Amino acid sequence: MHKSTTQEIKERFDNDVERFSNLDTGQVSTIDAEISLELITEAAKSIVPNAQDILDVGCGAGNYTLKMLTKLPNLNCTLVDLSEPMLTRAKERVSAQTSGEIKSLQGDIREIDFAGKTFDIILAGAVLHHLRDDADWESTFKKLYELLNEGGCLMISDLVLQDSNAVNDFIWQKYGDYLEGVGGADYRQKVFDYIEKEDSPRSVNYQLDLMKKVGFRKTEILHKNLCFAAFGGVK
Repeated sequence: MHKSTTQEIKERFDNDVERFSNLDTGQVSTIDAEISLELITEAAKSIVPNAQDILDVGCGAGNYTLKMLTKLPNLNCTLVDLSEPMLTRAKERVSAQTSGEIKSLQGDIREIDFAGKTFDIILAGAVLHHLRDDADWESTFKKLYELLNEGGCLMISDLVLQDSNAVNDFIWQKYGDYLEGVGGADYRQKVFDYIEKEDSPRSVNYQLDLMKKVGFRKTEILHKNLCFAAFGGVK
């Protein structure tokens, strides 16, 4: 099946700002969204307690940065998203919570030039599953690694696969049951259809191995429930 282009993904999120401005309603299809958000930000604080600069990749309406600011106030925040309306909302919300510098960059993380800027914490919430082939995954992880200061961390919360097809099948059946419980059979089909069209997730093992390959010296698994996981790496 033809996967959504970057432009098609951008257009979908341009039209969904309000929903993603509310953690409770924006993440209803994501199991344990609040738990994962809490864990990756708490882990980032523990790893880099004196952090000054954060990069939020695919920031959406700013939920991840806002949570990070409750733990480490007044960070300098760089917000990146394909969607200009999302960025506008994120900047409004984040500006109210930090006295640090805020920079918003509209575009694709794979193409943005950060002009030598580096970060103590990089958050990637529900975004990396839009990467496509192995080369795309590896070059993006390498770029994120290079954007980190020594001792900094990349924290990810995302949709994931299993390495075994047999296990993957039953995990996704369980996820389907969850979606049906939330919104009925039509909702289950709607979510599965857009995942099929838009997303190309990889397993936690694949991503942790890739982190080590590009240079991360430590990796951490914080949480996993069915096809959602929170994990990260330390430079």
